[in-house]
Amino acid sequence: MKHSIRTKWTLAIVLMIAGALVVCWIINNTFLEKYYMFEKQQNIENAYFAIENFLTEKVKEENVNYELEKMSERYVIDYLVVDSNARALYTNVKGQDMLVSRLSMYLLGIKDDRAEILKETDSYTVAINNDDRFNTNYLELWGYFQKGNYYLILRSPVESIEESVALSNTFFAYVSVGVILISCLVMWLITRRITKPILELADISEKMSNLDFDVKYTRDDEDEIGVLGSSMNKLSNKLESTISELKTANNELKNDIEQKIQIDEMRKEFLANVSHELKTPIALIQGYAEGLHESINDDAESRDFYCEVIMDEADKMSRMVKRLLDLNQLEFGQNQVQMERFDITQVIKAVVAAADIKIKQKEATVNFTEDLPIYVWADEYQIEEVITNYLSNALNHVDFDRVITITLEQKDGIVRVLVHNTGNNIPEEDIDKIWIKFYKVDKARTREYGGNGIGLSIVKAVMDAHNRECGVYNTEDGVTFWFELDSQCRMD
Repeated sequence: MKHSIRTKWTLAIVLMIAGALVVCWIINNTFLEKYYMFEKQQNIENAYFAIENFLTEKVKEENVNYELEKMSERYVIDYLVVDSNARALYTNVKGQDMLVSRLSMYLLGIKDDRAEILKETDSYTVAINNDDRFNTNYLELWGYFQKGNYYLILRSPVESIEESVALSNTFFAYVSVGVILISCLVMWLITRRITKPILELADISEKMSNLDFDVKYTRDDEDEIGVLGSSMNKLSNKLESTISELKTANNELKNDIEQKIQIDEMRKEFLANVSHELKTPIALIQGYAEGLHESINDDAESRDFYCEVIMDEADKMSRMVKRLLDLNQLEFGQNQVQMERFDITQVIKAVVAAADIKIKQKEATVNFTEDLPIYVWADEYQIEEVITNYLSNALNHVDFDRVITITLEQKDGIVRVLVHNTGNNIPEEDIDKIWIKFYKVDKARTREYGGNGIGLSIVKAVMDAHNRECGVYNTEDGVTFWFELDSQCRMD
């Protein structure tokens, strides 16, 4: 959490705001009182000039009183105006003796050592002085008007200024704390909105690094993050396509190397097995054909039987030759593996549906309950052939309860397909040999359903071409055949 952009941004911006508020508070605390004093001094001087204007312009007395009262309220100033005989003319102070006394003292040139002179002109002086009675500082202005021989003293308490400054600084401190807290919340929400799509992109990139290209960036933002998300989607599609091509090329390369080593031995083995496997049907065809030619049995029923045997054996030879050609293409690498990503669940359902007639003829039950899509990397056509051979083999050997169960298991990026049929076990000495071409555990029973020992060899050849494993094991009530496929893209 401490390394997240969201936390860093929030802390950085909040610290900037807090720093700015602290600087403002320091400036306020240091200079606000001086600024207030400067403004107050300006006000008391403005009051002096305003009174001078009222008196020298010979305004009516009632108007003078009104204007002076208004000025007093505006500037919060006590005033006293006297004539040359020290007679009070205008004032807003009930007990003006104290102000008269202070004005007289100033006019006689008696200075108060405690007074702090702020400004001194020919007509007036401004100072800060202390009142012993209340132990309070006042801002005072005393002077005279050259026209009319008027003297005056203006006075405004400084304590109110100090109190205002203290209240202002305290209020500013509270406001600053509130602003910082609100800023934390606001920035946390704002950065969450900004970093959420970034985290989504990080998650997508993590899955892409594991070669999972299903997840896509779905936001339609038009900012820089939206552009990045769109680019990552394009990159994901391109990588998936490229990896598919690489896997295809990789398998082709491995098969080419193995093909060159095995080609001579496979050719010899192929000729020997074909010769052995064709010997029986050819002999049967030849024998029944000679019987027809020599008219051993003249009745129509016998002739029909002979013809059916000949056609049945010819059909078995035709199917065997076709499967041998398919197997030969696989073993010699002529049938290249086209790696693609597809749903193995749908392929199994299609194979089971295609075998429905044979399943009913065998009075068997096929159980396959998987509904969720499970994606694998392989050649879809060849894997369909593997599943078809497994299902056909299971139907040919199903017995007892006559149940065939197909299941899928996923672990560590591998999907294992298992086809189990109830029936007799395979003898342990034959389990490792059933993948060999033309090998039959029960030759008599194999001929009953037209088997020639090539189907499982095709399965083995397909899985070898995919560089994946297949196998078989006995169970208490039957036999289970299996094979494995990649659910994630591998480069090996």
